Amino acid sequence: MPEPEIPDEYLGDYARILGEVAATGRRLTRDELENRRALGRDAAEAGFQLRALVGLHLAATRTAWPIADGASTDCVLAAVEQCVDAFAEGFDRSQRLTVRREEAARREFIDDLLYGRSDLGRLAERATRFGMRLSRAHAVAVAAGPQAYTESDTVPRHVESALLARFEGREFLLTTKDGRLVCIAPGSQPDVLRYFAKQAHAATDGGRVAVGRPHRGPGGVVQSYDEALVALDLANRMGLDDPVLYAADLLVYPVLTRDRQAMADLVRSQLGPLQQARGGAEPLLKTLSAYFDAGCVAAETARRLALSVRALTYRLERVHQLTGSDPSDPLHRYTLQTAVIGARLLDWPAREL
Repeated sequence: MPEPEIPDEYLGDYARILGEVAATGRRLTRDELENRRALGRDAAEAGFQLRALVGLHLAATRTAWPIADGASTDCVLAAVEQCVDAFAEGFDRSQRLTVRREEAARREFIDDLLYGRSDLGRLAERATRFGMRLSRAHAVAVAAGPQAYTESDTVPRHVESALLARFEGREFLLTTKDGRLVCIAPGSQPDVLRYFAKQAHAATDGGRVAVGRPHRGPGGVVQSYDEALVALDLANRMGLDDPVLYAADLLVYPVLTRDRQAMADLVRSQLGPLQQARGGAEPLLKTLSAYFDAGCVAAETARRLALSVRALTYRLERVHQLTGSDPSDPLHRYTLQTAVIGARLLDWPAREL
């Protein structure tokens, strides 16, 4: 498709300037330079390409080249350089301002989208500007690395380049929020978030990624984002090692802490006596946690804790003595394990209940 023809109005009084410079050898005045910058700004706002605009000036230079006696070639060429340079400066300023406006609008949209602070109908309308249809279900993945990131950092740009190369034409939005990488994609395209998780984990030097469940509508993005954040928090509290966490796999933990007071009572009643042990409750709590994580297999638990089986058995017996609950007894095991999970979630015994 041919580019639209550029009107001569963007040349302004270019021919007159060249003629006067040839006759007098003068340089452009401050007002003339500012006028050239204004023409460049107007041309940028009209959507013309800088390459075509420079070509327009060169063509006009050939047409309006002064032929008067005594015309200085050096002076005329210097004037051409001044004119084009000022014009390009105005063009670039306009482009940078447009980019800043777009970035501000994009950031405002992302903030409203992730926090649900805008009218949902208006939010859905704004989403089309960024290639999103919020009437569909969307899921959100959040990656947390060893440091905080902004959109201009190398890590987000590297991840975005990888996604664009792999899923060109797909509908997704990559950004940063509170120092974390955030990717929003249609719920029908889980491969986008899986690939984002892989790239973000590698780019952040082993950072952790959490993926929320797909939810429909503008409010669904907020819900999925919150689920991903909760999953990251749970991973830290529970000491989960998985590099990629799915909120759908962790639903049991929010259920357990929905009644926080009841969970705190369970932890105090079941595990509170462990504080009487030498060294406090932490060593025995760590032993119980490893025991349950190892499927209640003594040999594997001892290996993970770098203990002998005999030492492990002593610790489990000590738990039985203090709490009255036997970790090896199926009747007691569920209550003890639930209490251990609650202790992790409530950060006990580091935090008073």
